[in-house]
Amino acid sequence: MVRQERAVRTRRLILEAAASVFDEYGYEGATIGEVVARAGVTRGAVYFHFASKRELAQGVVEEQFGRDEIPERHCKLQEFVDLGMVVAHLMPRDPLLSAGARLSLGQDVFGDFSGGAAPGWIERAESVLTAARERGELLPQVVPAETAWLVTGAWTGVQIQSQKMSGRADLERRVAVLYQHLMPSIAVPGVLATLDLGVDRGGRVVAELEAARTAEPVEPGGGDAGRAAAAGAGVGGVASR
Repeated sequence: MVRQERAVRTRRLILEAAASVFDEYGYEGATIGEVVARAGVTRGAVYFHFASKRELAQGVVEEQFGRDEIPERHCKLQEFVDLGMVVAHLMPRDPLLSAGARLSLGQDVFGDFSGGAAPGWIERAESVLTAARERGELLPQVVPAETAWLVTGAWTGVQIQSQKMSGRADLERRVAVLYQHLMPSIAVPGVLATLDLGVDRGGRVVAELEAARTAEPVEPGGGDAGRAAAAGAGVGGVASR
């Protein structure tokens, strides 16, 4: 058990170091040596978890989906908005999200990862929209699968333009404007009137999540394992993925 926990921590450390390297240098410019140096591990430790640089990059792309927790809300469409706004808030601050976007969007001379992160985000969005439809929150003409694809594509385009024009400094504002334009076309009026589409929405949700994690009780004598379990538990009301 101790070895397993150590292996999980080491893998996480390697992924975080790799994300910062990919985000800074891109895929072609990144080296395993730089990842080793930043992670403070041996080259053998890196290759134990990831057989190649490509596999390491794939791990960074996939790690994005551990960062999409959102609390349950009064309606599923608020969760849908919160998902996009939380990612917009975190992306300029989280190398794993930033590097995952860079690798997924082909901003390097590098083949894709079966569509990169987009299929995962589309699937996540579709599941929330499907739940919203079941609750009667969507206008009759809205098809969750089509809307999930469209919104993910639009969000991605906003992110690319924000990166190019401001280094993502205005990403949260741009994404908020995107939702302010799109939600009236999919939400029934009664639900639309209740939605919080504020520019600072993502930051407030992240602060809520952090406060809940801090308040999560730890079993007596739990030590590092207890703290890790509490952190992993997140918010009691986190929306199911």
